[in-house]
Amino acid sequence: VFDFHQAVDGLQEVQRQAQEGKNIGTTKKGIGPTYSSKAARTGLRICDLLSDFDEFSSRFKNLAQQYKSMFPTLEIDIEGQLKKLKGYAEKIRPMVRDGVYFMYEALHGSPKKILVEGANAALLDIDFGTYPFVTSSNCTVGGVCTGLGIPPQHVGDVYGVVKAYTTRVGIGAFPTEQINEIGDLLQSRGHEWGVTTGRKRRCGWLDLVILKYAHMINGFTALALTKLDILDVLDEIKIGVAYKLGGKRIPYFP
Repeated sequence: VFDFHQAVDGLQEVQRQAQEGKNIGTTKKGIGPTYSSKAARTGLRICDLLSDFDEFSSRFKNLAQQYKSMFPTLEIDIEGQLKKLKGYAEKIRPMVRDGVYFMYEALHGSPKKILVEGANAALLDIDFGTYPFVTSSNCTVGGVCTGLGIPPQHVGDVYGVVKAYTTRVGIGAFPTEQINEIGDLLQSRGHEWGVTTGRKRRCGWLDLVILKYAHMINGFTALALTKLDILDVLDEIKIGVAYKLGGKRIPYFP
């Protein structure tokens, strides 16, 4: 993720707001533009940075110029960035390994337990989430295989971690959201703030429909229920159990 990826992330949000009257609500950390570069096969990887720096510099300049042509107001200190990146290369070189071989050795060497922790919620998955209000990667169980390069037969127990109520940061569907004193109570007692942006999380009752949908995709072998104590002060706790479409109850997540 380069500095100009982060700058472009912000510019794209401004564009969406101007053109469509709404944005996606990204963290503006450059994740979307970086994945776009990857899909376009113009992205640069750590192995590129650590090999021929002249070739890396040429490709970096080409990528920067592509973004400048799309966003004329984008300012990029190319030489300054390259100097900084060259310094980073020497610092991280001793820590870089072939990820596939590293995981293979871990899986087939002396017996050990391997724990993989996912980032982001299942409904933020680029393919199975509430598109377009999602992240840019697969944060469901398949991401373990594609992200680490390990075969699916090595995935054992799958633990789903779920709060006793539902939260969301930014724009997107939220059927059980409580835009009232209940939502405010959950937000304040649960200290619900976005980790990256510091934005208030939207809060509502536990939605079993999306939990079931997440289970369909991930195949949970167990659930870890968190923050149940946040609900201690409530006389009544509600749970979303089904959705209706056109006045009729539907058995699936639409």
